[in-house]
Amino acid sequence: MKLSIITAASENNVIGQDGGLPWRLPADLKWFRNHTIGHCIIQGRKTYESHDRPLPGRTSIVLTSSPEKVSVPTDLKEGTAVATATSLDEAIATAAGVAAPTDQVFIGGGSRVYADALPRVDRIYLTRVHATIPDGDATFPEVDWSQFTLTESTDHPADEKHEHAFTFEVWDRK
Repeated sequence: MKLSIITAASENNVIGQDGGLPWRLPADLKWFRNHTIGHCIIQGRKTYESHDRPLPGRTSIVLTSSPEKVSVPTDLKEGTAVATATSLDEAIATAAGVAAPTDQVFIGGGSRVYADALPRVDRIYLTRVHATIPDGDATFPEVDWSQFTLTESTDHPADEKHEHAFTFEVWDRK
């Protein structure tokens, strides 16, 4: 099982503002969906709650110290599931019970979950947003990029649908 981080971060590593994303990048949302659909995604409770519903077609494993507070709708779409875990180790073990041995399990935020998972991940899917966000309140942790190799990079300019230029990057641990 491969453990991967997936995130979008500004040039100053901001990933969130006021419980949401500080930009509008539809291509990034599509990239996120295309990579995570059919897989397990581990995320903190606040990140899970920032979506209006569980991510369809994925198993969401919510990290929380209070599992009883995690709201799970009863009308989940087919292929969608929600589980809770009280530690990253428990979340990874839960994912291992669901995912195929050759499958990827994604870490989908927030800041603390990324920081805890970073030493263990095999790959980072990073959308680097070419902007500085001065008032963000959630950040991506510092990464020792010398431990990773850039294996994919695709630039996208700003346009009428994307307020900032951005680059899709895939980094594999050496």
